[in-house]
Amino acid sequence: MSMSNEDASDADAVAMKTVVVAEEDAGIRLDACLARHLAELSRNRLQTLIRQGRVRVDGRTIVEPKYRVNSGEALMLDMPEPDVAEPEPEAIPLAVVFEDDELIVIDKPAGLVVHPGPGNWSGTMVNALLHHCGDSLSGVGGVKRPGIVHRLDKDTSGLLVVAKTDRAHQGLAAQFADHGRTGPLEREYTALVWGAPMQLRGTVDADLARSAANRQKIAVTKSGGRNAITHWQVRERFGPMGAAPLAALMTCRLETGRTHQIRVHMSHIGHPLIGDADYGAHFKTKSARLPEDIRAVVDAFPRQALHAGLLAFAHPVSGETLRFESPLPEDLAGLIGAIRTIPAT
Repeated sequence: MSMSNEDASDADAVAMKTVVVAEEDAGIRLDACLARHLAELSRNRLQTLIRQGRVRVDGRTIVEPKYRVNSGEALMLDMPEPDVAEPEPEAIPLAVVFEDDELIVIDKPAGLVVHPGPGNWSGTMVNALLHHCGDSLSGVGGVKRPGIVHRLDKDTSGLLVVAKTDRAHQGLAAQFADHGRTGPLEREYTALVWGAPMQLRGTVDADLARSAANRQKIAVTKSGGRNAITHWQVRERFGPMGAAPLAALMTCRLETGRTHQIRVHMSHIGHPLIGDADYGAHFKTKSARLPEDIRAVVDAFPRQALHAGLLAFAHPVSGETLRFESPLPEDLAGLIGAIRTIPAT
């Protein structure tokens, strides 16, 4: 199982598999339990990983494959990344918004993974960039992430900047680490959410960490997480007059950039993104309140309704402020258009 992320540093990337022991698995060996639920790994491989100290049971490292598991225990397997060859250039079309000798700005379509990782060793934006830029990408990000300063989820569309030189990479990374507090860095997203906040604008200041229940997901935490701040503004509410809104079009501005930040923060305040299978699945039944034709469009939307529509930063060499805007992609524009037709009465 792999994770992509919305707009985060490479330090966030962890290959982790989690199994919660079911009642019917209680009492069996640790290696047998993992093998039962992780069919892609052989029992011998799992025994090796356990002895290497890569398995935790409710936070305790267990190095004995014969350990007997108990119902409800969370088994967490830290998977080492396999040795892979350097990414190969691939002739994948890119929507280039801006390019010079130092950097390139891409308007990424939904469905395109940013860099190679488990389950996506080819067909990524990095493969496309290697074909487009040749050897001119910054090497600071490592062989699998050349030039990558920040990222977007696979299914989030929109703007991101990639460094072509090491000095550009260092300059851009410093701006992202500063979160725009002392410079012109801006990252603004369009989001379509379920329901609508009562206020027109607000801020979510809630630390984020990997979920203890599911290490493949992110959750708000009171301790041990990373500071995460999202500023939001309601642009439009949708639904019958006199009733609670069914959906809202919002602008979300990142002050920090953590894994899945907007998706988790919007779910945290009770307004998850439409189409978000990870953080909004519990709201999916709300589509039953929509007229049948609109419900069909919403139910068929294959991704989270999120678009990185604005990106601004200081050019890391010239110092000039660069500002880019991306129009809504066709699929998201169509979804918003359908939602707008909800009858007012």
